[in-house]
Amino acid sequence: MSRNIHTGRSLENPQSLQVGFVPLTDCAPLAIARELGLFSKYNLEVHLRRELGWATIRDKIIHGELDAAHALAGMPFAATLGLGSVACECVTGLVLGLNGNAITLSRELWENGVRDAKSLREVMTRLRGRKVFTFGIPFPFSSHNFLLRHWLSSSGIDPQKDVQIVVVPPPQMFANLKAGNLDGYCVGEPWNSIAVQNRIGWCADTSVGLAPNHPEKVLMVRSRFAADRATEHLALIASLIEACTYCDQPENADHVINVLSRPEYLNIPAASLRRSITGPFDFGHGRTEKVPGFQIFHRDGANEPSAEKAGWVLKTMHQTGVIPNRSLIPSASIPKVFRSDIYQKARNLITSVTNHEDKSKAENHTIA
Repeated sequence: MSRNIHTGRSLENPQSLQVGFVPLTDCAPLAIARELGLFSKYNLEVHLRRELGWATIRDKIIHGELDAAHALAGMPFAATLGLGSVACECVTGLVLGLNGNAITLSRELWENGVRDAKSLREVMTRLRGRKVFTFGIPFPFSSHNFLLRHWLSSSGIDPQKDVQIVVVPPPQMFANLKAGNLDGYCVGEPWNSIAVQNRIGWCADTSVGLAPNHPEKVLMVRSRFAADRATEHLALIASLIEACTYCDQPENADHVINVLSRPEYLNIPAASLRRSITGPFDFGHGRTEKVPGFQIFHRDGANEPSAEKAGWVLKTMHQTGVIPNRSLIPSASIPKVFRSDIYQKARNLITSVTNHEDKSKAENHTIA
């Protein structure tokens, strides 16, 4: 039986939630919350559901097949505006992490002399008219779209005219690079490290270098869920804040890696996860470097869905053209989507539950 999060009494029927995730390193807080019993601690019965990609996550949230999900930071805004889908008001009360992405290019580009965006432009100029360069991103409303376009533009490559940018689910990026369907991609880990370890690709840059401490993933729910099932929503966020804290502590890295490698989560070798979690990061071709903050789960104020983080998301969505008119989202609407108030209530819940546990332990010690 699970304990009531307010009174400590046992309950016969914990609430059941369907929570989706995409197999990426930054789904770690969801996996760890289950493995550590944090969902049960807050009287929740959570069923984690692995999904192929972000379009599936979005559609299942909108249509109520999922109650909550690991989602791209831009997805609550996109769903609320009806960009690429029917309109459905969504919110986030928790940022699950910062950074975590890289740009991976093909072995063929390396063999043709590409080492960075500037040399890529030189190769593209040489092969103009003979080859269409194709790059993958996991979703239009994502940091990856911005990061890739920003990297290309830095050398004078026009992302709109000079290359083709296509949407590919994260788990399919590596296979498409290997098959020659992609010349490169921007995606979260471990799909960059897998390309490097298999000598199929190499990393040209990371999101730390391109947009340090950008908001990457959030917990996304429908606004109606947040209102109608507020107690469960706060409990879910509280459990995940604790999990984020655990994931960010270096002494827990081996446990996090081993959990994520299991079949029900990422189903890949632990070695493919280690570089992005413990470092140094392997860029390929003998280049390994420490990349501080490559994956941030909790520190540096990561978890609060602040107005500043929301502003970054909206700015980049506008710059990539997926929000053609910035006035579509007035500033007053930002706190209705990125809900710092919900986050603060969840933090208060953690304090309340912790104090209750401490009191119970003290009472039990006295009795003993």
